[in-house]
Amino acid sequence: MSDSTPTPAPRPWSQRFEGSLHPAIARFNASIGFDIRLLPYDLAGSLAHVQMLGACGILTPQEAEQIRRGLEQIRQEVEAGTFQPDPDAEDVHYAVEHRLVALVGEVGKKLHTGRSRNDQVATDLRLYLRDQIDRIRTSLWQLRGVLLHLAGQHIETILPGYTHLQRAQPVSLAHHLLAYEEMLWRDWQRLGRVREQVNVCPLGSGALAGTPLPIDRQLTAHLLGFERISANSLDAVSDRDYLVEFHAAASLILVHLSRLSEEMVLWASQEFRFVTLTDACATGSSLMPQKKNPDVPELVRGKAGRVFGHLQALLVTLKGLPLAYNKDLQEDKEGLFDTVDTLGSCLEAMTILLQEGIQFQPQRMAEAVGEDFSNATDVADYLVRRGIPFRTAHDLVGQIVRVCLAEGIVLRDLNLERWKQFHPAFEEDIFAAIDPQQVVAARLSTGGTGFAVVRQALQQAQARHEHPEQSDEPGES
Repeated sequence: MSDSTPTPAPRPWSQRFEGSLHPAIARFNASIGFDIRLLPYDLAGSLAHVQMLGACGILTPQEAEQIRRGLEQIRQEVEAGTFQPDPDAEDVHYAVEHRLVALVGEVGKKLHTGRSRNDQVATDLRLYLRDQIDRIRTSLWQLRGVLLHLAGQHIETILPGYTHLQRAQPVSLAHHLLAYEEMLWRDWQRLGRVREQVNVCPLGSGALAGTPLPIDRQLTAHLLGFERISANSLDAVSDRDYLVEFHAAASLILVHLSRLSEEMVLWASQEFRFVTLTDACATGSSLMPQKKNPDVPELVRGKAGRVFGHLQALLVTLKGLPLAYNKDLQEDKEGLFDTVDTLGSCLEAMTILLQEGIQFQPQRMAEAVGEDFSNATDVADYLVRRGIPFRTAHDLVGQIVRVCLAEGIVLRDLNLERWKQFHPAFEEDIFAAIDPQQVVAARLSTGGTGFAVVRQALQQAQARHEHPEQSDEPGES
């Protein structure tokens, strides 16, 4: 070590050690660089904790009030942007404690009575994530609202429906959009269930075994808005299941956004031309002046992978940990913060994209439906309604399609005489039966793409969007 290397200040966690921590190890060990994000939640937890200590007589009323005032001053400094963490503080908890002692003196050291950093950080994380889940659910609600608005404008807009990325049957564009609204509705519900798992108070569990002091954990939980307290102190300080569940829920949201993004990329291509990109959400090429690139959906599609990675990383971190707390758990935060940020930005970008970044092209969609054989199934259904077994009808329509392909025509180009050559059951009404609008309108089974059914589905989706408290969703905040 160079003679010019400054001697680091003694660590605040113990006087057991005679030597100083190596500066590089101190930096490696510290989390203040990223867990400072938990500062507002750490202050909230400390304020509730000190109120409980005062109520239980563990602190005198004067001591509790002194500490409360000091914490409130720190909170004001945080809000004003003037709070400067102690450079020697390992983490956000010590940063608060150091500042508190500087403000109120020795009494500030009593703040940590009856708790450990282990249950403290677990509480901070739960408070933080509860808040973020509420924000994300709001963003999901807004995106669902955009999808519902668009669906309302395009009930009778038809486009090819696909399986295996091959044209299959025509569908209502509203039906297609409502499929994504269903996904996001499940996401909204799923996050509500995750929130229930998050909303458990571990404070008072101590390092791993609780405390002999006569604390009131129920009071602390009530002050912090938790629904219940943790039942086992060992589990409370080491449990990160709720983080795994959040990462999994976030990953599913990104799966859904990525699927929608993929379709937007395809639909904006010259091969599809189902949407055009506005200047609000597209960029050009530095080389090719004609290009307009779908950057937003491509970025959303790409960012999904990093969120999946954080889920995998957390699972790997947890899988071999013995009870109770281990320093490995410091690795739970940066991935969590990045997932929250990434998911939030993707939801915002997708909402803007659908609101301002694309324009649907109904005429092109209708043309695409008329270019293919997506009404072939309806020919088979037509024959079935006339008593012909479906398998027989299926085989016959396959032969008709093969003939049309050989002649370079589609089903609508056949005249009635040719239809009858294929089977005498065909009558003049075959032309109405294979009209794309009729093909879509006729699918009136529950959950189908028929216009009347889609209108009903849209009304139901709008109702649950406007009144989510009347759904089966538990734990609504």
